[in-house]
Amino acid sequence: MVALALVATLVVAALASLFMAWAIGAGSSGSTPFAPAVGANAISVMRAGFYVGLLGLLGALLQGANVTEAVGRELIGGVTLSPLAAVVALLLAAALVAIGVFAGYPIATAFTVTGAVVGVGLAMGGDPAWAKYREISTLWVLVPFVGGGTAYATARLLRSDRVPERAVLLALAALVGVILANVDFALLGPAGQPSSVVDALYIRSDGPSRTPFLVGVSAVFGLVAAGLLAWDLREGPVAAQRHFLLVLGGLVAFSAGGSQVGLALGPLLPLLDDLATQIPLWVVLFGGGVGLLAGSWTGAPRMIKTLAQDYSSLGPRRSIAALIPSFAIAQSAVFLGVPVSFNEIIVSAIIGSGYAAGGSGVSAEKMLKTVGAWVLSLALALGLGYGIYTAVSLALGIV
Repeated sequence: MVALALVATLVVAALASLFMAWAIGAGSSGSTPFAPAVGANAISVMRAGFYVGLLGLLGALLQGANVTEAVGRELIGGVTLSPLAAVVALLLAAALVAIGVFAGYPIATAFTVTGAVVGVGLAMGGDPAWAKYREISTLWVLVPFVGGGTAYATARLLRSDRVPERAVLLALAALVGVILANVDFALLGPAGQPSSVVDALYIRSDGPSRTPFLVGVSAVFGLVAAGLLAWDLREGPVAAQRHFLLVLGGLVAFSAGGSQVGLALGPLLPLLDDLATQIPLWVVLFGGGVGLLAGSWTGAPRMIKTLAQDYSSLGPRRSIAALIPSFAIAQSAVFLGVPVSFNEIIVSAIIGSGYAAGGSGVSAEKMLKTVGAWVLSLALALGLGYGIYTAVSLALGIV
């Protein structure tokens, strides 16, 4: 009977997790990566939703472990989330995100999930994980300033008459290549550990000094990326900018899968520990990635349209400026294992790049409502998580 109850609880929690993954795919991870590209008319809304789903699934498999572990085990101390707590947290967070999707406002998914998990954990008598909260809050506060500021500076540089646009684009392509060479992937490290391309090559090399080797390989990646864009520029700057923009959107979509899948799967980890037969993490990540893909294909087009058209009238230059810092911040969050909102990342970057043209097309009212929704979602998820778990526990006689 105990085993049957555990399996039944796991099924309910898994369904709640899939619902959460769908809501995330339809919202932040499904809509934000290609929104600037859609705004620049580089890709259609429906095609963007299709590609972002596939890339999100791939990102979930290759980069999803860090954030999944953080959400499942590092947000609360002293207790392990019970099956009931996991179900309450997942259903609550998914409901809030789904409301945002259908209302047309991008709710910050990381805020809702973090608030819900912390709320139910505190209701169970757990201790606040202050060190992790400081790490998370620092990144959340820095994102608008770093992402928006970098996007603003990049857009201004692309519009400047003092610096050739071609040189700026090639430098940005080289930067993307360097970042890509240094991000971790699940299949590259020894014994299943994540590793970057440069680290994997260094392990297989014959004894050169580590730092010069890593710098050299990173430089090669940067030069290759710049060379590919330079070759594309021969066909015309407009087409090359749009191709570059699509590549950036793909990289951000991949990063979104690696980050956002942890928000859906993290609360499941304590439940999986109770199983007699351990399920490999990659199987769990694949299931979450499928949920993201389903959300991207069925619900993301609505939010893509909202971000692409309602926030700022973006051209290719400002869209590129928005996606460069978004990719860098997303990969930093994946590396650190910090849950981060892609809506916050992308919207901040869109605002920054929009103000580079004097605020053209930026809706101040929409921005204020969105920020209010972010703050409210965190407070609401935390309070409701605590209250709902407490009420259900009393009703079921759980002490």
